Amino acid sequence: MLISLLVAMDENRGIGKDNHLPWHLSKDLKRFKALTMGHHIIMGRKTYDSIGRALPGRKTIVVTHNPDYQINTVNNQSGDICIVHSIDEAITFAADAGDNEAFIIGGGEIFKQTLPLASRIYLTRVLIHLDCDTFFPELVPDQWEILEEAFVPADEKNEYDSIYQLLSRK
Repeated sequence: MLISLLVAMDENRGIGKDNHLPWHLSKDLKRFKALTMGHHIIMGRKTYDSIGRALPGRKTIVVTHNPDYQINTVNNQSGDICIVHSIDEAITFAADAGDNEAFIIGGGEIFKQTLPLASRIYLTRVLIHLDCDTFFPELVPDQWEILEEAFVPADEKNEYDSIYQLLSRK
C-alpha cells in the first residue's frame, strides 16, 4: 500500500493557524476530493476536530493518544470514522481493508511522524507568506523528485497563486 501525504503549505511551510486553514483555495479542495475519494484518510484528532465530520466517500481514521476520545455518533452515522491510537494502527487498518493508497492529511505532528514512511507527497505550494502556528516538516530535497508540477493562478475562488506538485521518494 502506498502511503501518501496530502498537504498545502505556504512559503514558510505553514499549514494552519488556530486549527484552521489560513486560505481558501477552491481548486485545491476539489483536487483533495478527487485524490482521496474511495481511500482512507488518516489525520490527527485536532485535524478531525477542525473538519468535524466524516468526509463522504472516504474512510476517516483519527489518530489520538487519548484512550477515552470518542466521535459524536451524529457525526459518524455512516460508520466511516475509526479511532486508533498510533500511526502504525492507522496504516494497518487501511492496509487490512485492502486500500492501495492511504492519504495522511495532517496535522503538523502527524505529518512529522509519517514523513519517513511516505513514498509520495501531493503538495500544494501556496505562494505567499502567512501567519501560521502549525508547520509541515522540512523536506530534504535530495530525497524527493518532482514527477508532476502545475501552476494554478489566483482567481475569484482561489485567493492566492499556487503550484501543485507530485513528489516521489527517490
